[in-house]
Amino acid sequence: MRAVVQRVTSAQVDIDGETVGSIGRGIVILLGIGHEDTEDQAERLWSKIGRLRIFEDESGKTNLSLADVGGEVLVVSQFTLFASCKRGNRPSFTDAGSPDDAKLLYEWFVERARRDARHVETGRFGAYMDVSLVNDGPFTLWLDTVEL
Repeated sequence: MRAVVQRVTSAQVDIDGETVGSIGRGIVILLGIGHEDTEDQAERLWSKIGRLRIFEDESGKTNLSLADVGGEVLVVSQFTLFASCKRGNRPSFTDAGSPDDAKLLYEWFVERARRDARHVETGRFGAYMDVSLVNDGPFTLWLDTVEL
């Protein structure tokens, strides 16, 4: 699994002009699922994200986690995180999980996040989405379960 995690002051997902998910202060997780990913990897990834100390304390140091600040979470599926651009100019997505399997694992990840975070919103798996966010910092991390 791969995730781009962005610390935000606000974010939202729109589909066909309708807002389907929005948050205030917290994190946006762009989540990519590969064809060999499992619930164990999803657990490891969420556990890491949930404990990341990426919010500033009263001294301006990044010492606080999502729970420490009561942050919100927006999870958006993004199979393009598994794109390969090694050959030619058109990305290949053969390493991305099949839509049916990836959707199940995406939903599992979201439910796991809901056990810890006070407010979790999502986009819609497989939909064409407009994602808007205000990146706080900017602060962006890239995580891959292969390296966790």
